Amino acid sequence: MAEDEETGYRWETEYERSWEELTEDAAGLLQASVDEIALKAKRRKLLDKLGNIRLGMMRHLFIIIDMSAAMEDQDLKPTRLHSTLKLLEHFIEEYFDQNPISQLGIISTRNKRAEKVTELGGNPKRHISAVKALVTRSCQGEPSLQNSLELALQTLRHMPSHASREILILFASLTTCDPGNIKETVKLLKENNISCSIIGLAAEVRICKKLCHDTNGRYNVILDEPHYKDLLTQHITPPPATVSTESSLIRMGFPHHQLGSDKDGHEKPSMCMCHLDSKGTQGFSSTGYFCPQCKSKYCELPIECKACGLTLVSAPHLARSYHHLFPLEAFHEMPIAELNPSVSHVCHSCQAQLPDTNVYVCGKCQHVFCIDCDLFVHETLHTCPGCASSRTTQMSHMSLSL
Repeated sequence: MAEDEETGYRWETEYERSWEELTEDAAGLLQASVDEIALKAKRRKLLDKLGNIRLGMMRHLFIIIDMSAAMEDQDLKPTRLHSTLKLLEHFIEEYFDQNPISQLGIISTRNKRAEKVTELGGNPKRHISAVKALVTRSCQGEPSLQNSLELALQTLRHMPSHASREILILFASLTTCDPGNIKETVKLLKENNISCSIIGLAAEVRICKKLCHDTNGRYNVILDEPHYKDLLTQHITPPPATVSTESSLIRMGFPHHQLGSDKDGHEKPSMCMCHLDSKGTQGFSSTGYFCPQCKSKYCELPIECKACGLTLVSAPHLARSYHHLFPLEAFHEMPIAELNPSVSHVCHSCQAQLPDTNVYVCGKCQHVFCIDCDLFVHETLHTCPGCASSRTTQMSHMSLSL
C-alpha cells in the first residue's frame, strides 16, 4: 500500500503509446495483437513474484459478498451480482486447487446485517453450491462492513496462530451502515493478525482504504469484468506471512478413505462428525476418513478433528502445496534469431512451430517454449516439462543399468 501511495495517480505519470503496439494481421484484424499484449502483461506479473519468502500456507479465508441494492447495477452484465457469483465459482475451484490444505467460508451482507452462508471448510462443492443459491436472493438495503467483519472475526480469532487469517470483501456500495465505531473493529482485526482485502466494484471509499492499509491487505477498484477476474486471481496465491505469525511444528494425521466395520468385520454405518448436528441423512454412511488418533469419522479433508484437535489431511494435499514455497524460476526471454541453429524451432511442450519473435528458454534444461506454454507451466503446472522428462530419462537409464 505504501508503494502505491508513493507512485501517485495514473494521470500524473507519463502516458504510454499503447496504440503503437497494435498491428494488423493478414486478415486486417487487431485481435491477435491485443491477445499478445495481454499475454505479455501476464508474463510481467509472473516476473514480479518474489521467491524465497515465508508464506501463509494454511489459509483460513472468509469471503464477504455485498448483497445490497448496489449489486443490482448493470455496469457488469447482466448485473454486478450475477457477474460476481460467476467469477466466484471459478475462484473457489482455483483456490482449493492451489491451496488444498486451506479452508474457506462465505458471508453475505444486506439490510445492514451480516449472515454466514457457509462455515469455514475445505469442500469446494459445498461452497460452490451455496454461491449458486445466492442468485435467487434479492439485493436489498445497505451493507454493513462492521457487522460482517465482526462475524468473520468471531471464527478467525480462534484459528491457530501459525495459520494465515484472511478476509476478502467484494464491495459494491459507496456507503456502509454500522452500529458502532468501525475503527474499533479495525483495531481488533489488526491485534488478531487478520488481513483484510477489498475489491471495490464502484469507486474508492476512504474507510475501505484505511481498513486494508491498517491490516496489511490490498485494496483495488475494478475497471471491467476481465480486470475483476484478474484481481480475484491474485488472491489465489498465499500471502506473505507477517512478523507476528508464529512458527510451530504441526501434528497431522493422514487418514485413508475406508469402510467402517465392527469387531467381527461387518459393515457398520455411522454419522460423520461433519454432519453430527444436521437434521438430514447427509453424512450417514459406512465409509469415510477415520482419525488415526481417536477414530472419529469425517467425510471430507482437510479438516481439524473436533474430538482430539488433530489436523487431518492427505499426502497429495501437502505435495500440491509445495510449489508455493519453491516456485519455478522464470524462463529466459530471447529473440528466436539468437537460438542455436542446432536447436529445433518447435516448442518442447506443445510441439507447435515457434513464432518469429521471442521464445522462452528454461535455464536448467535449455529447452525452448512458446509464450502460451510458458504461462501454463508457471501458472498451472509449476514444473518444467523439459526438466521432468530429463529426470524420467535418467531414472529409466539407471533402472536399465541395474
